Amino acid sequence: MKQHLGRQSGVQNVEVSLIDGKVDVTPKEDGHVEPAQLLKATYDSGVSVAEMGMTARGKLVKDSTGSLLLQVEPNQSFAIAPNEASKGLEPLANSSTQVTVLGQLYKKPEGKRKKKAEASMPLKLLILEIQKKE
Repeated sequence: MKQHLGRQSGVQNVEVSLIDGKVDVTPKEDGHVEPAQLLKATYDSGVSVAEMGMTARGKLVKDSTGSLLLQVEPNQSFAIAPNEASKGLEPLANSSTQVTVLGQLYKKPEGKRKKKAEASMPLKLLILEIQKKE
C-alpha cells in the first residue's frame, strides 16, 4: 500500500501504522494530490478504506449554484457537505479569510461490502472542526 500511494502524483511521504490502522499521506509543498485517486490506489493495493480524513487550508467560495466550496488552490476545491460546522463558515464565503479545517472526505457505507472505490466518485468534505480563521 505504501508503494501504491507513494507513486501518486504530488505525494511526498506515506507513513503506515498497522497498529493504529492509519495511513498518513503528506503532499509535496507544491503538489496537487487528488483524494479520489488516493482512495482508488489504496483499494488497488488490496486494502479496504474505512474513512479518509484531511486537514485543509483555503478560502471559502460559492459556486454558481450557491454551494459552499473550500478552495485550496486556484485549480482545486472541495465541495462542503452541509452540517452544523459548515453553517459557521457561510459568512466567510468569497472573502479573503483563510480557514483551516479538519474534515472527512470519505466514510465507508455501513452494511455495504463494496470492494472497489470509484475514482470518479464525488467526494464531499464533511467539516468536523474549524481549526483556524485568519
